[in-house]
Amino acid sequence: MQEILSSQEIEQKINRLAHQIIENSFEENEIHIGGVIGNGVLLAEKLSKIITEHSDLNVNTFEIQLNKSKPWTESITLSAGVNTLKDGFILLVDDVLNSGKTMQYALTEILRFPTKAIKTVALVDRKHRKFPIKADFVGLELSTTLKERVKITLNTPEQKAYLV
Repeated sequence: MQEILSSQEIEQKINRLAHQIIENSFEENEIHIGGVIGNGVLLAEKLSKIITEHSDLNVNTFEIQLNKSKPWTESITLSAGVNTLKDGFILLVDDVLNSGKTMQYALTEILRFPTKAIKTVALVDRKHRKFPIKADFVGLELSTTLKERVKITLNTPEQKAYLV
């Protein structure tokens, strides 16, 4: 395992992402941050905390539940109701963007109702797209082989990102 981001670097990336989101949502009063189950939820919560501390935005976080390996096999659920998200400015958040499959399926669920805007956020973007998804806000772009994986731990005090 090769460390690609230290705990301090992860915090710096998250802080920068949060400030970029603030800058790009200056016309909004409220934003909705949806984290994909797992690290996406943790990242969404961290972004929400920083955005709330550094802006007047009303931030609502919600969780997106789906089967990451086979998202078509189970229903995709959002912890926020349709009325909450309707016509909202939505950020779709995951820790690693690789093929785009997870975000694409999460996006299809969000697109079932009208939204004002949807932006995507990834801590690490590997750029191995198979689906038409791009990250609007990225912490780190990384060139990897298809066999390599990025593993991120955000749920411990000593958070790290590794190339496995």
